[in-house]
Amino acid sequence: MREARMPGAAMTSVALLLGVAAVQWLPALPPSAWSALPGLVVLWASLHWPRLRLPALVLLGAAWAVWRGTLALDLRLPRDLERRDFDVVGTVSGLPQVRSDATRFVFDVDHATLDGTPVPLRGHVRLSWYDDAPVLPACSRWQLHVRLRRPRGLLNPGGFDGERSALEKRIAATGYVREDGIDRLLGPADCIDGVRDRISRGIAARVSDPHDAALLQAFSIGDTRGLDQDDWEVARANGVPHLIAISGFHVGVAALFGVGMVRLLYLLWPGLALRMPRMPAQAAAALLVAGLYGALAGLGLPTVRTLLMIAVIALARCSRRAIDGAQTLGLALIAMLLADPLAVLSAGFWLSFVGVAFLMLCLDARPRGLRGFLHELSAGQLVMTVALLPLTLWFFGEASLVGALSNLIAVPFVSFVIVPCALLGMLLLLLAPVAATPVLKLAAVFAHVQWWLLERLATWPGAHWYLPETQPCALLLATLGALWLFAPRGLPLRGLGVLLFLPLVWPVARLPAIGGFQAWVLDVGQGLSIVVRTRRHALVYDAGARYPSGFDLGEAVVVPALHALGIDRLDRLIVSHADNDHAGGAPAVAEAFPEASRYAGEPGRMPLPAKPCQAGQAWHWDGVDFRVLSPGPQVTGRRNDRSCVLAVDGAGGRLLLTGDISSQIEPIVAAAVGVSRPTVLVVPHHGSRYSSDPAFIAAITPRVALVSAGWHNRFGHPHPLVLARYAQAGVPLLNTATRGAIEIGAPPTDEPAVTTTWRQRRPRYWRE
Repeated sequence: MREARMPGAAMTSVALLLGVAAVQWLPALPPSAWSALPGLVVLWASLHWPRLRLPALVLLGAAWAVWRGTLALDLRLPRDLERRDFDVVGTVSGLPQVRSDATRFVFDVDHATLDGTPVPLRGHVRLSWYDDAPVLPACSRWQLHVRLRRPRGLLNPGGFDGERSALEKRIAATGYVREDGIDRLLGPADCIDGVRDRISRGIAARVSDPHDAALLQAFSIGDTRGLDQDDWEVARANGVPHLIAISGFHVGVAALFGVGMVRLLYLLWPGLALRMPRMPAQAAAALLVAGLYGALAGLGLPTVRTLLMIAVIALARCSRRAIDGAQTLGLALIAMLLADPLAVLSAGFWLSFVGVAFLMLCLDARPRGLRGFLHELSAGQLVMTVALLPLTLWFFGEASLVGALSNLIAVPFVSFVIVPCALLGMLLLLLAPVAATPVLKLAAVFAHVQWWLLERLATWPGAHWYLPETQPCALLLATLGALWLFAPRGLPLRGLGVLLFLPLVWPVARLPAIGGFQAWVLDVGQGLSIVVRTRRHALVYDAGARYPSGFDLGEAVVVPALHALGIDRLDRLIVSHADNDHAGGAPAVAEAFPEASRYAGEPGRMPLPAKPCQAGQAWHWDGVDFRVLSPGPQVTGRRNDRSCVLAVDGAGGRLLLTGDISSQIEPIVAAAVGVSRPTVLVVPHHGSRYSSDPAFIAAITPRVALVSAGWHNRFGHPHPLVLARYAQAGVPLLNTATRGAIEIGAPPTDEPAVTTTWRQRRPRYWRE
């Protein structure tokens, strides 16, 4: 009987990956014991029936992901301890970010107490220290008095999933330091982040231009604290964020640096070959130098992937075994999944491994020598741009059509000019600081020239290419299309792979019919932003807040939501009134959509020019009527009462947007609404107790009421009295704080109603 062969490294890694990835689609994790039992049974069966080995690996990958996911969720702060004050002792992890309003950092908690009683809180906590925060050296040990809550994020179309990121990074809680005299430094400590911080400060001290210093810090050790939002826009427009975050190619260059040092050593002292063969010495040096540089670069996912591949190759060379690229990548993937299965939650994991796999598949038979290197460099950028397009759109909602050209220029220049120069400068900083100055200044000049060119390319057409939110089937078809396009020669009709990209780049638009409309109440925390779309037009009503830290909800939530919803043109931007939670994000929306006309209830206090919003204004789009009901001449006094109130009337019913009006203005609005129709009401002033008077609710008679409020906000919105008023009137009330973004459908043939909420639409086990 022929003995069955075990699956190779590549097949094993793919089977494990399928099992781990499948778990990430679950709305809730099964008990760990129940998930492990099927895997163990199938593993036992596979020893007797070899055909079951791959399914067994899939189930084992799933069981492993369930167990590790359960452990990560168990690290989170217990719900009954949220918004409580703790005394914690621990260490500053990573490099703290110092901003004008606060210092933000990750704190590794070793010990925590609540009112003197120990509590089971360990691991990473993300903290902010507001106002006059002291200097927080990396690795320093502190005792802090903090207020904490469980990780929670906003949930919107096209938006960042903060809760997924928190799970992947094992963040147990978030909060802020309370300054009450208990906070104190316990002592410094030594760690690799301390070395990173010293190198970063050494670069800043020797490079006079702050922006050039920030670029060099990012290119050399992955310290991106000095880069602003404009820098990241340039990077995304050129498809080069991977270079800023230290790509695997950088680590490969560091490994070659180690190989070169050993070759030089053996050239100077040939007798060393009698004591140790040169090949294992080169492999060990490559791994050592790459590991040191990877640690200095922060050990991001692309860095770890490259280190694992170098380790596999080094071990193979030291043991005199032959190993091909597929085995190397497969073993690296297995090691990554076994060490941290939750790494699959990161975009970097997929872009890194899938990108390398495509390169190995498509460039395996390249010519040798300089011609082969140039072929790999040019063809490799084309392969990476096209092959990673589906994943890039899936994770980020945008891609760069100039990315291939930008990477063709930036990858060799950064990897073979800037990084080696920076490596030498970093080495000199640690060994001979005086000699490091000219080297770092030269590297900064190179970084300046490189960035100047990228800024020019970022203005080209297609630098920012947005598409509606990618569907899983479109992602799968486009990935298969890339495999078909770049398959080895001999596969027939490879050009037809382009057709499989059509569902991705030309998705079916889900537009309302004439006389109907769609609306989305976005999840912007304690603020308001609403998108309304008819057949051929769109408007934004309010745009959320902008905070002193620079975090802008218009930029982070509203603009990505518009792109994800397939809205490439905005006709009107209406800001109810000038309070920050409504108007702060408006400049970012106006910058992204400059063609939109702008109206505001308080134009004189707006952060950008706008026409006054006044009662009586009206327009008609695609069978839908828009009417401004307030403010009129009779509205004076409080700023909230000057809110622009907008009624959207479709053939089937009405949407009423009320801003922050109080009960004093509600009778005016109720009288101006006119004939009673099926109505979806956006609750005034986030559910403040001074709004939503029972008479107003009775006059409007909404079918459903929607509140835009922050989770556990300090105002207590919506107020319990307001909740009781709507409940007494029999009106269902939905809150973005608990539902995420809320979608409203108003077809011309039916009443407007809530069609989905984002926490209901995409339930995942890591979401609160």
